[in-house]
Parts: sequence; structure tokens; C-alpha cells
Amino acid sequence: MENFSEVMVIGGGPSGSFCALNLAKKAVIVTVFEEHSEIGVPCHCAGHLSINGLKNLELYPLPKGIVENIFYGAKIYSPKGSSFSIRFSSPITCTVNRILFDKYLSQLAERAGASYLLGTRVESLARREENVEVIASKEDRKTIKFSGKVVVDAEGASCRILRQAGLNPPKNFVYCVNAEVENVKDVEHDEVEVFLGNIYAPGFYAWLIPKKEENAKIGLGTRTGNPKALLKKFINKHPVASRKLGKAKILHKNYHIIPLGGPVKKAYSDRFIAVGDAASHVKPTTGGGVILGLNCARIAADVVADAVRSGDLSAKSLEIYQKRLKNFLGFDMQVMLEIRKILGLMSDEDINCFIEFCKKSFRENDFQNLRDLDFQGRLLIKALQKPKSVMVMAYLAALIFRNAFRL
Repeated sequence: MENFSEVMVIGGGPSGSFCALNLAKKAVIVTVFEEHSEIGVPCHCAGHLSINGLKNLELYPLPKGIVENIFYGAKIYSPKGSSFSIRFSSPITCTVNRILFDKYLSQLAERAGASYLLGTRVESLARREENVEVIASKEDRKTIKFSGKVVVDAEGASCRILRQAGLNPPKNFVYCVNAEVENVKDVEHDEVEVFLGNIYAPGFYAWLIPKKEENAKIGLGTRTGNPKALLKKFINKHPVASRKLGKAKILHKNYHIIPLGGPVKKAYSDRFIAVGDAASHVKPTTGGGVILGLNCARIAADVVADAVRSGDLSAKSLEIYQKRLKNFLGFDMQVMLEIRKILGLMSDEDINCFIEFCKKSFRENDFQNLRDLDFQGRLLIKALQKPKSVMVMAYLAALIFRNAFRL
């Protein structure tokens, strides 16, 4: 049948391509609709990923040229500029060229048998008892109709199609700006830098991710205010960042939103499943969504492939997707949501005190066995086995209590 595919994936980002890859490996006929004419363009995030997360997905090591730098740890700054470091004996994270990374995943999917329609924006879907139909517009303004058995929505945080499917969209967004810069001074090239403080990044944080030589990726997220203006303030006014970035030149920048409210309560309906940012498969603590999205996309592929084989693509059949997501992510997500709430209660004065306390309490190599950065509930359990961590958590609780008492 012309313009037919068993599975239609909306969006050629990491989650969409990885879902398509895993479906194609199971001999499912899959077509990916990507509204842009080139995979990975425009780039939407800094591409800072955990190496362990990539290894668990059998994606590491990556082909030459995709990885821009590797890191052994991080330095975390307070609004006043004090800091403490977390170091590991081997690389813990990397930064990737997101355009090349996204292209690589799409190439893997194509080699496995998936088809891609670039420059093709899905405008609407209509679900019937026997199939689902999408109407898409091409760059030349022509429209096409495509039918299939099920839609996988990997459109990102815009959630147009998710709403059409009658599902509630993600919530609690932060507004982010990412920039590539050159002429960065005084950085350690094997550690990322995180800058906390509501004065520069209200409700979130700013970052500096070194690349080679004097190049870096910088950015921030905010719940309120203008990201562009806040980035300028961060570059020029932060007591530490201004020394590193005061003479830096911005090569280009982009803007995007991140949902921090945890996974949507229902990411499925008749002949429909959502993955990635569209379903808020994002860490509420850091805003990282690539590794979680890839994991959830693999789960989605397993569920969809089984449903296609059985011929039952009803919501009742696809409900197993939500159950598997909960089993996989539920505990860690709940912990991360609680951590995000705690961070939201902290004033800049609290953050300054907390960073100073951590600086006095920890040595930078105290974190060697805490490498599972993507599943932070499990990480917290390991951390709390250390007396130092219990002491720091007690201090944090005292800060929050003091803040609440003042209110």
C-alpha cells in the first residue's frame, strides 16, 4: 500500500531515531517524519551526556568526531563565587556535537531499515478503528497523507500532536539559552562548571562546558526573566564567570524549553505512544533528557513491536508502556522531583552557605562510587551510606527549615 508504514515516528531527534532503530531491528516497518530538512539542525542542547548512560545503551564509544571532550568531574559555584569539586578517577561524562550525534542515530536507524521523510511536518492525525492517518506538509507546501498502525510521538516539547491525541502535555518549564563561545580563559578542560544562584539563573543554573583549546559551550536556564538578558548578566557580572568569559566571543546561540515536571501521567492512548521531551522524559534536577529519552524510546519500541505483532494497538494494550516506564524510572523520578522542590526553596544566601559547607565537608575524590548520574534516586541511596553525606543532608534540611520559618 502506498504511503503506509506500520509505525510512524514523529520527530528525528535522539528519542525518535532510537525508537525507530529498535523497531527496525525487530523487522517492523517504520517511517520517521522530521520537519527540518537536516537531522540535528537546529541544535537544541549542549550535548553533555553520561558515559555510563551511553555504554548501557551500547552507544559508547562513539565514532570519531562526535565526542568533543571528556570530563573527570565538575566544579560547582555559589552566587558569590565559592566552589567545591567532584572528581573521578576515570572519565564520567562527555560532550558531543549534537548535530553529528543526532545524525549518527538516524544513520543507525536507516541501516537497520527505517525510512526518513525530511522537511516533512506532521500537521494532524486521525485515529480510526483499523489504522491511524497523519497529514503532513512538505517544504514545497504540498501535503501528503500517510497511514499506519500506530504513531510514536517524539516531536519534542512543543507537544502539538500530543494534545491532538487528547493527552495532557508536560509542565513546569524552564527557558534555556545555549551558546558556543571562543576565547575562554582559565578553565580546567577536564571538568564542567556549574553556577547556581537565582540572581543569574532563577530556578535553575548556568553552565560552562569546555571544548578544545579556548572554546566552550555556555548557557543557562530560567523560570522567570529573559534568558538572553540573563546570559549577558552572567557573562559580565558573575564573580568567577566574568573572569573566564569577559573577553569571550559568542559564535552562535539557540533557545529552547525543558519540562521539569516529571513524566506525563499518561503517555499512551489508542494507536499512540509519546517518548522523549514530548512525554517529559527529562531529569527534573539537571534538565538532561537525552539518556532518559533513549532508554524510554527503547522501552516504547519493545511495547509497540509486540502490539504490532499481536494486532492489538488499543490503549488497553499499550498501557503496559506506562507500567514499564514506572518500573524503570518511578523511584528515581520521584527523588529527583523532590530534589528540584528543595532547590526551588533555597535562597542565594542558602546556596552560598551550602556550597561553603560542602567545600569544608568533602574532598573532591569522595564520590568515586557515585557514577550513575542518570538515576539519581539510586545514586542518593549510595551517597547516604557515607556519614559525610548524611551530615550534609542534615545541614541542607536545616537551611530549608530556617527558610520556611522565616516565611
